[in-house]
Amino acid sequence: MPTPAPLSAAADAPPSPKYVIPNLRNACQVLKLLGRQSEGLKTIEVSRALKIPITSALRILNTLQLESLVRKANGRYELGPALIQLGHLSLHRTEIRATALPILEKLSLTTTETSHLAILCDDRALIVAVQDSPHPLRAASRPGFLADLHCSSTGKVFLAYHHGGTLPPAVLGEKRERRTPHTQVTPEAIRREARLTRARGYGLDNEEYFLGVRCLAAPVFGSNATVVAAIGITAAAVRFTEASIPAMAEKVKAAAAELSRLLGYSGTGGS
Repeated sequence: MPTPAPLSAAADAPPSPKYVIPNLRNACQVLKLLGRQSEGLKTIEVSRALKIPITSALRILNTLQLESLVRKANGRYELGPALIQLGHLSLHRTEIRATALPILEKLSLTTTETSHLAILCDDRALIVAVQDSPHPLRAASRPGFLADLHCSSTGKVFLAYHHGGTLPPAVLGEKRERRTPHTQVTPEAIRREARLTRARGYGLDNEEYFLGVRCLAAPVFGSNATVVAAIGITAAAVRFTEASIPAMAEKVKAAAAELSRLLGYSGTGGS
């Protein structure tokens, strides 16, 4: 009788279409879809967006609701409370997060502003760690927040480095939100900002996500010389003035470079 392959070997192998459960995959797509819709979706809207039968959409949504992975309010489905717990468990087990925490703490001390770490998550920047500013008035998103790529400082880093100048469909689509009068939404402006981000080595959200809030982020490189994360700071524009951008950029870039070294990167970055 042949010896069965160890489970670890099977787990490390690439997924095989032979073992994919179509409706389970559809359920995963439903969760991702709801994560992009702050207002929630009706069953028919889920069916149309994912091009699946409405009966299948209804069964998937009912099952997810039973497990508290989605909830229903006013006839619309949105992400449920069980995902909060799962998300926090996942964030706490992220290796890069643990390595970054002392660096974020030091960055917040040297800048006296809130620092954060983000990773690329599909077509958004996911905040995975935050070190609060000592100021009583703070302007920062919390861990688990998904930021648009085109108008967030960490998102601009991912557009500039991870996507190599090629804008992903979500950024090219019609749903780019003009969050403030400063938000750049045209493909030409976003491409220009990506080139500028790469040239200077940092992304800048100049009151583009929230009025009165300025953010700056720099790329974190992994051992294979690809950008694996972004470190940034968020501050009220009255404290983080345009005149202080160069000095703040040097501090953030230094923090990102330190984390890159700890992750095994030995290059100079920005290439």
